[in-house]
Amino acid sequence: MPLPAPFRVFSPPSAAAASAGPAGAQRALIYGRRAPLAGALLFFSIGAVSAAVACRTGCSLSPRRLPFLGARGLSSARMESASTTVPSIVVYVTVPNREAGKKLSQSIISEKLAACVNIVPGIESVYWWEGKVQSDAEELLIIKTRESLLDALTEHVKANHEYDVPEVISLPITGGNSKYLEWIKNSTREN
Repeated sequence: MPLPAPFRVFSPPSAAAASAGPAGAQRALIYGRRAPLAGALLFFSIGAVSAAVACRTGCSLSPRRLPFLGARGLSSARMESASTTVPSIVVYVTVPNREAGKKLSQSIISEKLAACVNIVPGIESVYWWEGKVQSDAEELLIIKTRESLLDALTEHVKANHEYDVPEVISLPITGGNSKYLEWIKNSTREN
């Protein structure tokens, strides 16, 4: 018994149909073209439903997963459109212990190079150094500051850190609580 029309797309051609000359070959060609198209439509339909559900529930959406939302995705405050904020970043710096972390954090805040530094204890770093794998207990500083202060912050860390090559890496803040982003601007120096 033949399948109803909507399901024929997913039904592979029989061996007899494929060997039935030009008509069977044409059916096999149509099947080969329709199945990927149907799969793509199904994939995009699921993506659209997921986006609609996420938008309704307030979940954040990654611009990498949903490029049609724009370069920045959805956020409560966009850096480029908010005149009361400035482009901001989060900077990670590792330190060998709590005392070093407190000392460096206080000097960063005193110099107004950042609005806030979180000290996260109890991390374990595994890394390649001097030709072998090393492992050390460390603490992580999570620093919130202006993007324009990255160079000055990096130089400050290099001048005041115990390590020969201290970790200083930054990630952009693409949005968030606009009052918090304003606070970062107001709590840091301009350059």
